[in-house]
Amino acid sequence: MKVLLIKDVFKLGRAGDVKKVADGFGRNFLMPQGLAILATKGAMKQADRIRIKAAEERTALNEELAGLAEQIRALRLTFPAKAGETDTLYGSITTQQVADAIADELNFNIKRQQLEVQPIRKLGEHTVAARLTMDLVPEFTVIVYREGEAVPGSREALEAEAAAAEEAAAAEEALEAEVKVVVEDETSEEIEEA
Repeated sequence: MKVLLIKDVFKLGRAGDVKKVADGFGRNFLMPQGLAILATKGAMKQADRIRIKAAEERTALNEELAGLAEQIRALRLTFPAKAGETDTLYGSITTQQVADAIADELNFNIKRQQLEVQPIRKLGEHTVAARLTMDLVPEFTVIVYREGEAVPGSREALEAEAAAAEEAAAAEEALEAEVKVVVEDETSEEIEEA
């Protein structure tokens, strides 16, 4: 079935495009949602007008959401989670949890379907894309860390890393001093025997 898109449809096309789609997809989804109409000769005459109007609306929407996109790019969401020894989570961080965290952080409700990420099942830093419009897809960072540990990149985590580095350096110095004493003892014993 050939349809004329009235609105932009993600992963299908932009308004004004003529696309060949499965009969059921066109009849049961695109047409009832008001996203497309049958590509008849009369409809084809309207394609240019639809394309121009949609481009104007898309430009206005992109300008309106540009500020929000910058706020989303600056986001660093953190999630504590229980994980095993191999850093695999017991469960996952879902797109709905990420969408809820964005709503709490920015007071902007985003649908979970607008987030392009699979459920997160590993500890660490992950990049998530938020599809605001067809052209505006800002990316932000999601950090998943083990429950009970400091958030990676936070002041507490950096202080803990610095303290661990100081302890390692002190332990290495102590080991070197001990080795030096042992070597001196062996050398003095050899001199006495000679």
